[in-house]
Amino acid sequence: MSQVLFTAGSVLRGDDAAGPMLAKMLTDEPAEGWTVIDGGQTPEDDLATIRRMAPERVVLVDAAAMGLEVGAIRRLEAGDVARQSLITTHSLPITFLLSELQRACERVDFLGIQPGSLEFFDPLSPGVWDALDDIAGCIRDGGDVSRYPRMGEGAA
Repeated sequence: MSQVLFTAGSVLRGDDAAGPMLAKMLTDEPAEGWTVIDGGQTPEDDLATIRRMAPERVVLVDAAAMGLEVGAIRRLEAGDVARQSLITTHSLPITFLLSELQRACERVDFLGIQPGSLEFFDPLSPGVWDALDDIAGCIRDGGDVSRYPRMGEGAA
């Protein structure tokens, strides 16, 4: 099964660096069976690459302001983003990105990590580091993201 970990975020904006940092973690210590793509601030630029790969599954990870405790992880869907007006820092809406990913592969899982600070040059919050370690472990163990609650559910 071909699987892609696809991340988004800006390394210059505090906890928005969550996605790129996760990509680095899993590039430095790869997870068997996973291809890692860091989409950075313009993840839509990598859509053509993902389409060509035609993976069976994509796990998208990004910082998402959900009004939760810093470092909280939630499984999100395009509807959550629209209903909750979740904040992302990308040039195109995350709903567009999710829609395009769903056209490119059979299964798309979107994990949002609650950021603390999105200020330029701030370091990652300890809670976000913990979330990244948790998600990296999940991916290395096969990527069963059902361990994370959906938006609106209690903490896991």
